[in-house]
Amino acid sequence: MSQENKEIETAKEKIKKAFSLSEDSASNDEIRSRLLDGGKVTGTNMCVLVCAMVIASVGLNMSSTAVIIGAMLISPLMGSILASAYASVAADYPLLRNHLIGFALQIAISVTAASIYFFISPVKEPTVELLARTSPTFYDVLVAFFGGLAGIIGQTRQDKTSTVIPGVAIATALMPPLCTCGYSIANGRWDMLLGAGYLFLINCYFIFLSAGIILSVLKIPKIRELTEKEWKMRRFRMIQNTIIIALPSIVAVYTMLP
Repeated sequence: MSQENKEIETAKEKIKKAFSLSEDSASNDEIRSRLLDGGKVTGTNMCVLVCAMVIASVGLNMSSTAVIIGAMLISPLMGSILASAYASVAADYPLLRNHLIGFALQIAISVTAASIYFFISPVKEPTVELLARTSPTFYDVLVAFFGGLAGIIGQTRQDKTSTVIPGVAIATALMPPLCTCGYSIANGRWDMLLGAGYLFLINCYFIFLSAGIILSVLKIPKIRELTEKEWKMRRFRMIQNTIIIALPSIVAVYTMLP
């Protein structure tokens, strides 16, 4: 091998090492423990969730960005999504079902809390912050996907003091769309409900998708190995769901162009 080829190979190895996810990743047991503990639906988590929803609702009602950010930082919603992604990649379907049920319960309680607040609130007109959560585009898909990538990478590192998760919580914004759904229900604004619900779906799905991709790259242990037929079906469903969920947001981008 010539000197030039050796230098090229060395450069490739350095680049590969620089972007390697396995260099400083935590052990499989630690990753499992972190993600599943973060996705537990406990009484404490539910109380924190309700508090976060009320805080976010007040922030949206008053158009206070600082208050909305504070609510996003304390919300435990993302933990359930990451735990569900782990269970899916590990092919642990009973565990996946439990986390999805817990996540559905969190959504129901969140929307109920927001609906009660907005029903009681004397401010009935939608604010700029509320309206901003009703027109999702493909840019929101990008934020959710890359935010999810950053989030799961941060959660799987050896360093437990990562500041990635708070940033991801703010960027992907799971709370505000749910609060907007509560506002829509409380005030009969069904047009807003559709847009806010779609934004929440985008954020949840693409965080789940990106987390699943990283966990697959890290080769976390599976409960059982899938057959070739099961893998093909799984890949087909992933591609199909991604296209179906992303397509309306792509159309929205082009309808916004002059």
